[in-house]
Amino acid sequence: MRPVQPIFTVHLFLPLHERLMELLRGLSPEDWRKPTVCRDWSVQDIVAHMLDTQVRILSRGRDAAPLPASAGPITSYSGLVEFLNHLNAQWVEATRRISPRLLMEFLALVGPQLAAYFASLDPQGPALFGVAWAGEEVSANWFDIGRNYTEYWHHQEQIRNAVGAAGLTGREWLHPVLALFMRALPHTYRDLRAPAGTAITVTITGEAGGTWSLVLGAKGWQLEEGTAISAVTQITLSGDTAWRLFTKGLHPEQARTLVSVQGDPALGGPFLTALAVMA
Repeated sequence: MRPVQPIFTVHLFLPLHERLMELLRGLSPEDWRKPTVCRDWSVQDIVAHMLDTQVRILSRGRDAAPLPASAGPITSYSGLVEFLNHLNAQWVEATRRISPRLLMEFLALVGPQLAAYFASLDPQGPALFGVAWAGEEVSANWFDIGRNYTEYWHHQEQIRNAVGAAGLTGREWLHPVLALFMRALPHTYRDLRAPAGTAITVTITGEAGGTWSLVLGAKGWQLEEGTAISAVTQITLSGDTAWRLFTKGLHPEQARTLVSVQGDPALGGPFLTALAVMA
């Protein structure tokens, strides 16, 4: 095994944006109205949400615009999720007045600017916001940039699923998503008590997959790459199941039928609730 290393995704933003624009330009009017796995959101709503997050990042990060005011102080993770959900709902409701053509024109303008902004940042410098789903109050830019990459990738995949388009599931696209999602596991397991040295190995099968291990040490659960010889629980799942699970695209009961847990079942339980989105 070896310690997990930073995952750099800046170079993927512009190609991912270009794939999105190619996809959207080929949609029919009916496609834009199709429902998605995101509750109450159509394809057009997801596209609008993607534009929203890009505008927010550029406005706050590049242009130093102030954050929208919340109704009260945000003192908990659930409070932060509620605040973000409110912002998301406000934007999506308002942008239902915008045509698909205009949404595409806005994205064509903003997407390359976002890629350039991320490329201008010091990967090891402190990000404006910590990656909360990984339990971090302060994160390095590479992790926050990677978090945004996972968001744009999985939202595009949700659109592709809704309209029947081929997914971007080759290793170059999906492996960074899965490797970043795995960073949620130490936080997911934070309350699970076990003897020191307890190890859990997770294997994601397929071209984009890999193997990681959680090991309980003096500072809590730590994520490493590779197989722990002493693992008392082995978890195995496909890349398709993994990204859906981490983005709330599967209920735990659905996931239970798709995820193999061998060994101590109590150590496999938290994995089925893992999330790498703000929810």
